[in-house]
Amino acid sequence: MKVTLETGRCVGAGHCVLSAPEVFDQDDTDGIVLLLDPAPAEALADAVHEAADLCPARAILVAPADGGQA
Repeated sequence: MKVTLETGRCVGAGHCVLSAPEVFDQDDTDGIVLLLDPAPAEALADAVHEAADLCPARAILVAPADGGQA
């Protein structure tokens, strides 16, 4: 899977960090999401999809590693 962010949309809610801390973090200055792993292991797929679903700004995009739509 491939994860990308639209950081300009992020509101710093932090749901992503709570759902998938191996993949996401927040900037200490403004709380904007940071991507720690743009290609997380498939074992983290449920957590990453949950993070994307919970994001109030819809700033997290998840696609298959081959570039299709997840």
